[in-house]
Amino acid sequence: MKFLPYIGDLTNLTDLADLEKLMLTMEQVNCSVIHRFSPGLYIRELHMPAGIFAIGHYQKQPHFNMFLKGKILTMDDNGDSMELVAPLSYTSNPGKKYGYILEDVVWLNIYPTEETDVETLEKTYLDKYENPSWLKAEKLWFKKERQKRLEDQNDYKHVLIEYGFTEEGVREQTENEEDQIPMPYGDYKFLVSNSGIQGKGVFASANIQNDEIIGVARLGNKRTSLGRYTNHSAKPNAKMILNDTNIFLVATENISGCVGGFNGEEITTDYRENLKLIGEKKCQQ
Repeated sequence: MKFLPYIGDLTNLTDLADLEKLMLTMEQVNCSVIHRFSPGLYIRELHMPAGIFAIGHYQKQPHFNMFLKGKILTMDDNGDSMELVAPLSYTSNPGKKYGYILEDVVWLNIYPTEETDVETLEKTYLDKYENPSWLKAEKLWFKKERQKRLEDQNDYKHVLIEYGFTEEGVREQTENEEDQIPMPYGDYKFLVSNSGIQGKGVFASANIQNDEIIGVARLGNKRTSLGRYTNHSAKPNAKMILNDTNIFLVATENISGCVGGFNGEEITTDYRENLKLIGEKKCQQ
């Protein structure tokens, strides 16, 4: 039995590329990604709902896979359908995974590495642009993101004026790596990527619930990526809270994670409140 015969022979790369191009014009669904780190190991945990056809990004290197939950109808090299049922583990070669999700899926990609920056890891292990359609779709997504963030861009400028800061001075402080520290080992639902507000920003990769701790922004006097890259918004969806000598980033509403292969909502705070909090922290020291 040929797999999904109504879309043609997917063993032909051109057909698969055309299918991906078509799918990028359709409504995308939530496919949460959780990033898990321990010494020498990075686990990319993907959640996919039943009833969708999914095409993964191109994997550059062989890596270990663990299929923890669900059922997928996929296709082998001969163009014949093949049903994958969890639990299953194997080492895959470079390439793309694709298939129809029959039952809700939890899939792990496992990589041996000491790197903890998700943006760097994705550049190392994934090729998102081997199909030009994805690059075009991502540029369109970013253009829309810029447009809907105009209020935040303007309010950020007002914050600078109110506190007597300059964009150059803020940028210099942001890029100062002397007070920065990597995120501690753990599980995270965010990544750093290009922002429609300002420079780089923090985006949800998986759904985050109201009052959920997103991660630590400051450990003592050291900033993590959350402390460095979380942008300002006139209508923020998170806040910084002080706990002893550390500062944590906490959601103030539900925040949506990855949709299709695109970043989820940008995680933002009110810089005015952050500056007050930093002042309180200094007073306690």
